[in-house]
Amino acid sequence: MEIPQNVQHQLAQFQQMQQQAQAITMQKQSVDLQIRETEKALEELEKVEDDAEVYKTAGNLLIKMGKPELTEEMSEKLETLKLREKTVARQEERIMKRLQEMQETLQGAMQMQQPGMGN
Repeated sequence: MEIPQNVQHQLAQFQQMQQQAQAITMQKQSVDLQIRETEKALEELEKVEDDAEVYKTAGNLLIKMGKPELTEEMSEKLETLKLREKTVARQEERIMKRLQEMQETLQGAMQMQQPGMGN
């Protein structure tokens, strides 16, 4: 059975969309992990005395900071990550809906190509 050119094109688009969905899912997992790590760091930071020495990483370095400054920086980072999480979730939702629509279209096109269906 030969697949028509238009259906082959739709299949190629569907595969590209699947790859995009995988990439977005990986981004979402990465953001979720960063959120959990940042929340845990903030929890631990709350346990520390206000005048205690605290450090943050910057590449291969540890940099000494004041607890209030580091707490503010981490809180801002968490806020930014949560916004990113919402954005990625919306992207994932849209692409999954589009994938489902494409799959239904492809299934219909493939059924039309099966012998005996057009008689």
